[in-house]
Amino acid sequence: MSPPSPPPGTPAPGNRPESRIVAGADALKRFFAGLVENTFQTELGMADPSLTDYLGDLLVRFTQWDAIFRLRTPDGARIEQVAGMLQEADQREGRPRRDGFRHAGDVALFLTGVYPERLKRRNTADALLDVSSLGKAAYRTAADAPPDEADGPVLLRLADEFEVCGAGLAQVRKQWEKLAA
Repeated sequence: MSPPSPPPGTPAPGNRPESRIVAGADALKRFFAGLVENTFQTELGMADPSLTDYLGDLLVRFTQWDAIFRLRTPDGARIEQVAGMLQEADQREGRPRRDGFRHAGDVALFLTGVYPERLKRRNTADALLDVSSLGKAAYRTAADAPPDEADGPVLLRLADEFEVCGAGLAQVRKQWEKLAA
């Protein structure tokens, strides 16, 4: 039995206009991109599309806790402290080393700006360390990768502007909480 014919005047499947409804990951990406762009341009005076795009993507990536704590020790244990992420990244070579340092910088920035209360928990290495300094160092190390890496300049900017970016992400959190209320 063949499927029913579409009503007269309906475009063929390959010729239908794309839906204008944005859902799922696309909606979340647009939401964070708008909040980040607005905050960084209007409140902080930072009109840098590569920086705001990176930060919007970071927020989308980190909507899942498993993405934040994706680095593992060689025996498979999840690494939940920035200090531990840096130690693990330092044990790697080549691209995995660079990616490990970049990820540690991303986690440090995310926690510093979006969830600083997590850094204040007692009995964690991160509670005793200056996570901002760790994040800056991680971004600088990642940026020292081969020059063909397109995100090298934005990683250096994140290292240089770490505190401002953290404060901007804190403002983004306040905006999304206000919208959710």
